[in-house]
Amino acid sequence: MFWQLLLIAVAFWIVYLRWQRRRIRKIYTEISPGELQELPIIGHAHLLGGSHEDWMNLFKKAARIANNQGGLSSFWMGPKLYIVVTDPETVDVVLKSCMDKDDTTMRYCRTLTGNGSIFAAVPIWRPRRKILAPTFSMKNLNQFVEIFDQQSSLMTELLRPVAGEGDFSIWKYMNTYTFDSVCESALGVKMNSQQNSDHHFMKAFEKLSHLIARRIVTVWMHPDVIYKNLPIYKEFTKNRRLLFDFVDKLIQNKREELKNNNNQLYDQSGRRTFLEMMIMGSGGERGYTDLELREEVLVIILAGTDTSAVGASYASVLLSRFPNVQEKVYEELQDVFGDSDRPLTVQDLPNLKYLDAVMKETLRMYPPVPVTVREVHNDVVLPSGVTLVDGVSIFNNIWGIHRNPKYWGADADVFRPERFLDGPLKHPAQFIPFSYASRNCLGYNYAMMSMKTVIANLVRAYKVLPPKDMNPAQLKEPLRVKFNLMMKPVDDYILRLESRK
Repeated sequence: MFWQLLLIAVAFWIVYLRWQRRRIRKIYTEISPGELQELPIIGHAHLLGGSHEDWMNLFKKAARIANNQGGLSSFWMGPKLYIVVTDPETVDVVLKSCMDKDDTTMRYCRTLTGNGSIFAAVPIWRPRRKILAPTFSMKNLNQFVEIFDQQSSLMTELLRPVAGEGDFSIWKYMNTYTFDSVCESALGVKMNSQQNSDHHFMKAFEKLSHLIARRIVTVWMHPDVIYKNLPIYKEFTKNRRLLFDFVDKLIQNKREELKNNNNQLYDQSGRRTFLEMMIMGSGGERGYTDLELREEVLVIILAGTDTSAVGASYASVLLSRFPNVQEKVYEELQDVFGDSDRPLTVQDLPNLKYLDAVMKETLRMYPPVPVTVREVHNDVVLPSGVTLVDGVSIFNNIWGIHRNPKYWGADADVFRPERFLDGPLKHPAQFIPFSYASRNCLGYNYAMMSMKTVIANLVRAYKVLPPKDMNPAQLKEPLRVKFNLMMKPVDDYILRLESRK
């Protein structure tokens, strides 16, 4: 009798659940998953096995299906329905209507950054955005070009021992360049990681990035009750404490310096760091707390280091495979600098129009963040007529948006920087490497300036060549990529350099 009652109760519960979710099921019938195979209960979750490259291949497949269906597709992750979007008009609607980011991913990043603005919930993000936005004004960003030039010039010198010596990965050099640049501009501290990659802050930062990425892609590590009882959790908390202590000490020292100098603290060059601008912009002693400052500083370091390093590294690899594009970049640099070794200045950047197109085309084809997720809480009517409801998530497939042939043409899979010189885009949401609308990345211009500066100085000093034994036919093939918090190539940015002098 007991088991009969239990079965009846379970049956009623299933019927009630399906009735309650009937609107979501209706959306699924309107937006086909295409050729993706759905299984009972788990939906399409079985497709997420395999390596990090397999994950990225699945995202690419989902993008292709959506592009073939007018920019929309769908998949189930257990009871959760995700709508894959690759149509810019639809992206425009959902990113302006749905502000909340996917908590499944964000909460693991928040174990390091807390409520830093990129990862924060809307009620925390909104007031912080108002304070942070003026900090990223072009007037403030222009002062950092000198830092980018000095640090990238140092990088070109450190590359001399490997130039002409065969294949190597440029990742370490780009990563330490962006890390030193971000720390100097954000904190006013010279980390010197380019010359000393064993710096405890750098090592702790790299370790934490790896541990967070590993947890995100390892489903059984998601529950806190499991993760906090694993040996790697102790490793995580140890490295996190190193970062917290380092940043907290800098914040306390900076507050003391500002107090002693009547809030008029500049370095010898007249620059103010992001940290100083955040302290003053939020109201000085009555503004951001030390915890809030730590959260925002960590977000700037985390996002600023990886995004710029990934973008510049991809650009280096693509220039090595497309010598005609590299030659055009070099000719433009010759027009601006001639054969001089003078430093690059902020006035030079607007004159590097072709290099700007190369960087944008790089970010189009290989966006550092290939997918983002938003939550739907209120009804949203899409251009297709489909109405999304509370409980559905939006899977913004940036890889697919950037390769949608309706907007980019039949050659959407071809590396062609000239497309960014041909005229205005058909839709502003067709190119969103730093997201879109009000929750876009404030550091977009900062990252572009950093990447353009380092690539300019790299190409001024070296010819960038493909791996020695690479078959010429392989040069035009797409790069194999993997998803690991950010999208990176499987072969780790391997290339060669040849000194131009």
